[in-house]
Formats: sequence, C-alpha cells, structure tokens
Amino acid sequence: MDDWTTSHDRILAQRHAEGWTFLIEAARDLRTTGAVAPSSRLLARRLTDPLQEHGTQPLNVLEAGAGTGSITRTLIHRLSSGSSLDIVEANARFAVQLRQLVRTHPRLTGGSERVSVHHTLVEQLDTSRPYDVIVSGLPFTNFTPAQVEMIMGRYMELLLPGGTLTYFAYRGTRYARALTARRAEARRHRAVEEVLAGYQRRYAIGCWSVWGNLPPANVWQLRRPASVTVPAALDIAAGPAR
Repeated sequence: MDDWTTSHDRILAQRHAEGWTFLIEAARDLRTTGAVAPSSRLLARRLTDPLQEHGTQPLNVLEAGAGTGSITRTLIHRLSSGSSLDIVEANARFAVQLRQLVRTHPRLTGGSERVSVHHTLVEQLDTSRPYDVIVSGLPFTNFTPAQVEMIMGRYMELLLPGGTLTYFAYRGTRYARALTARRAEARRHRAVEEVLAGYQRRYAIGCWSVWGNLPPANVWQLRRPASVTVPAALDIAAGPAR
C-alpha cells in the first residue's frame, strides 16, 4: 500500500468520524450546533474567499463557531505566511477536536502561522487584536434577536476599518419554520432576520448562493467602512502583532 493510499484512507476515516461527531452533537443540542452536517468544501471556499483578496499579506483572522473544523481546514490552507488565526468554539467537545486538528495539521508544523483555539463565546473573547477577516459559522437563526445584535456588534468592533465579515444562512428556513414552528418561534426567527437585514443594508458588499451544501446556503459578505474610527481598545492595527 503506497503513501497516497494510506493518507487518502486516513482523511476519509477522519471525515467519517467528524461527521458522526457533528451528528451526535446536533442531536444533543441542535440549537447551538445549528445543523445536522458539517459545512461542505464549496461553502468553506466561499466563506474564506476574502483571504485570497489580500494575496501574500499577513492577516489577522478570526473564525467563530468552528464546529468540527470543516471551514477551519480551508482557512488554514489559505492562510498566508505570518498570519494569525483565532478559532472560537463554545462546544467543549468540538474545541477538543479543533485543538487536535491544529496540533496535527501538516501546514502548521513550521510555525509560520499562529493558530489558537478558544473555548468560549465570541462575544466573551478576550482579545486586543483587530481582525482583517472574520468568518462566522454561528447559527444565527437559532439565537434570540438580542444575542444576534450583540454578536454582530462585537464582530464590527473586532474588524479593522475595511475588514471583511462573512457568514452564511441556510436557504428556506423561514418558510420551514413558518410551517412547522409555533408562532413565538416563527416571530423570533423573523426578528433575527430583521437584525441581520439591518447589517446587510449598512455593510453588505455581496451575497452568493451555495447549492452544493446540505442544506443549500446563502453566504453574505460585509465590510466595515474604512472611515470608521477603531475603538481605542482595538487601535493597534499598525502594531507588531500583525
């Protein structure tokens, strides 16, 4: 058996195990997991496209709601040399799996990229680092409108002026909930969409449909205006951390 075959088999086995881990966690707590399957590679590529816009420039990148790491792998692959990646995951089991991914990923063995996993909520992330790119995998439609407002506000605080946020939303969830959910749940879902729509009107620069995902999803790309002043606590854009 050659090296390619053993490596390929190992990758397939790992993905199979991660799929089961994701399904188990979804069954345990679908409200915070947000899906029944990890994000597809097509969705991961679309969410991480903003990294490509910067070429070889070192970046500060934040991923929130990383799950089992399906998007994280694409982020690591696309990180330019000298970049930093902070991965935030509130699920303890997922956080353990993500730390294992970071320890064993061949792209990170040289130490040129700095990658850290934080077991916390993104709105509680203790950091003084501003970010060029934020990739969000959080299931917004499972949260309350107040929680979504808090998270989106935190994202905008953490972004550098001109920085980019990408997040996704599954297609058709409003109609599914309207048919199957109680009235209060349907109202909450609509209110969350209204919060997100407000940010889209102010900051969106693009939206794409990804049909090759289960379920299909829309990817939104938002940009913090370059004219916005960074809060004093985060005003370290030109510092050595980058």
